[in-house]
Amino acid sequence: MKFNIADPHTGAQKLMDVDDDKLLRFVLDKRISHEVSGSLFGEQFQDYTFKITGGIDKQGFPMKQGILVPDRVRLLLNESSGCYNMKKKGDRKRRSVRGCIVSRDISVLNLTVAKRGKEPIPDLTNRVLPRRLGPKRANNIRKLFNLEKSDDVRQFVVRREIASKKEGGKPKTKAPKIQRLITPDRLQRKRRRAALIRKQREHSKQQAAAYAALLAKRKQEKRAALMSKKSRNSARLSQRKSEKKQ
Repeated sequence: MKFNIADPHTGAQKLMDVDDDKLLRFVLDKRISHEVSGSLFGEQFQDYTFKITGGIDKQGFPMKQGILVPDRVRLLLNESSGCYNMKKKGDRKRRSVRGCIVSRDISVLNLTVAKRGKEPIPDLTNRVLPRRLGPKRANNIRKLFNLEKSDDVRQFVVRREIASKKEGGKPKTKAPKIQRLITPDRLQRKRRRAALIRKQREHSKQQAAAYAALLAKRKQEKRAALMSKKSRNSARLSQRKSEKKQ
């Protein structure tokens, strides 16, 4: 079984092959997100801890988290379920995936270094690969350079150099567009939205008050009309009674 090991601190990866059944017992019947001992790769790495992140079987079908079987199954997948590239919106297909339990049918198992040991792993923990791209989000840039909230993030964007296609040409630099950057224009738009909301609330309150006053006026008019009608009816009745007595 092959193991693709990645170190998130250095950015390096290494592919190691283990055929000894006594060593494979450390990973068999383990699940994705479980941790395994470094004794899998020898006694000198026993103080290491690795985390299982995935893998593929001998036919190339990937392991999927949440499927608690060691075999291959066919599931109805959509875009959000993973392991399936949707061709059109709302499309679903039944696809074969491998369960999240490690078995002997696994060809390559993906691991990450969860805990480092004393002895370095050659070409993995002693080799640092620089990041090609810097952070893009404003808070991540502040975190990288330990900046305060008052510092201008735009002065600390990591720019990368692009060589010119022409021979002897001047190289260019390229920088990402900062995401979630708080600028005066953005604050002004936020104040404008808040002012519009307040204006709409005040307008709604005025409309509600005017409607309530109109209802009260109509109710009063209706009551006055009813009272006048009752008074006219009573006057007619009294007049009829007086006529009868005469």
